[in-house]
Amino acid sequence: MAIAQEKMTKVCIFLERFSLPPTPLNYQVIYTYTSQVNNKLNTALDRAISANDNIDSVLIEQLYSEFLNTGHTTQVSMIQNVDGVINSLSNNAQNTEKQIIRFAGQVSECVHTLDEKNIEQSRQALKVLNNQTAELLNQHKLFKQELSKAKQLHQRTQKQLTQLRKQHIVDTQTGLYKRHYLTQQAQTWSNQQKSICAIAIQIDNLDHFTHNYGDIIGEVILNKVAKQVQKYVFQSGLPGRTAKDQFTVLLANIDPETANVIAEKVRNGVEKLRFVSSKTGVKLPSIDLSLGIAQHQHEDDFNKLAKKASHAAFKARSLGLSSYTAGQ
Repeated sequence: MAIAQEKMTKVCIFLERFSLPPTPLNYQVIYTYTSQVNNKLNTALDRAISANDNIDSVLIEQLYSEFLNTGHTTQVSMIQNVDGVINSLSNNAQNTEKQIIRFAGQVSECVHTLDEKNIEQSRQALKVLNNQTAELLNQHKLFKQELSKAKQLHQRTQKQLTQLRKQHIVDTQTGLYKRHYLTQQAQTWSNQQKSICAIAIQIDNLDHFTHNYGDIIGEVILNKVAKQVQKYVFQSGLPGRTAKDQFTVLLANIDPETANVIAEKVRNGVEKLRFVSSKTGVKLPSIDLSLGIAQHQHEDDFNKLAKKASHAAFKARSLGLSSYTAGQ
């Protein structure tokens, strides 16, 4: 009990230190971290703390997905096995059906080419054979019905997996990708030797909306900006939520100049948004964005790339620029 109490105290101190809400997921990750039973989790979180990364619920959720949530991997493996079984059954059924049809045709041909000298005996034998064929065809029909049921079960399972996968990679609050999915995609593109650009989109005054108009208004602002980000990068990149008040867009095979054009389209779209309080009729302030652009270097992983883009956004804000490209 004393050890458990000590761990709980450490967890509470950690949550308070980084202003993390005491949600079950946050508590589980930090309790695991405090218990020092998952070396990969501890290494990743220690690295983030040492690098002065933003330790918020988005990052904690990424760590949970990468190091603690093994259920999704198991589900994917399971459905792949089901896929293999169903495909094998389907192929076997098709091959069996062809063989049966061919066999039935041969029997029919034999019926019409009976030996006249042994006609009665031949007919009796072929009658038995014909009955056996009919029984075989009926068994095959039953097999196809069972196969159809198995396919329907597979389709329902596939839909459930699709929903689980969506929950795994999509942020429920904004509808954009979660940070860990961007991490995976950046690694995939890097392995494919694709050039990568990142756009960091920082909502500078989100806390102002939340503190002055309430949490609901803060969520509305967050969702509206997310919709604009999604609208302008839907076909060209992957938009994700990487912090409480920040989005990051990954772009493959696009140079920083083009990325800057896309960033300005997002800015212009957000600037057109207007909000009025439904209770008081008061016009709310405009949304302030800082945009930063960074290009992937050979040694970069997603975290380094996102951090460079985030620093570029901070640079844009400090210089009073609409956007800033890292390395200028």
